[in-house]
Amino acid sequence: MGDTLFMPDFGTARADFPGGDARTLYRSIHKLLALPEATRMFVGHDYLPEGRTDYRWETTVGAQKAGNIHVGGGVSEDEFVAMREARDATLAVPKLILPSLQMNIRAGALPPAEASGKRFLKTPLNAI
Repeated sequence: MGDTLFMPDFGTARADFPGGDARTLYRSIHKLLALPEATRMFVGHDYLPEGRTDYRWETTVGAQKAGNIHVGGGVSEDEFVAMREARDATLAVPKLILPSLQMNIRAGALPPAEASGKRFLKTPLNAI
């Protein structure tokens, strides 16, 4: 689940990163929600929504279906896309987006070593 579904009281991942798409995210989420309701899900982040002080990392398909603030209770694809695109437009670029993308596009593998044998994550000077 990692960066797709968060705890039900926080919702879902943003879809405005390079290559992101709210419709694709919705459809991916619904593939997960088609699993048996007792299926355990482990989230990659817990951002502690207002009113909660304890970190959580585990939920279930049933809990997501019933209570996820973005997709629970039968939210339609068009409703989700409208919400996600409107919300994402208000969010700042994450501080670590460039190194994160470099790792994500390699599925967590480090970049290849340079001639010196060292590996580097590179930050373009004219980006963001």
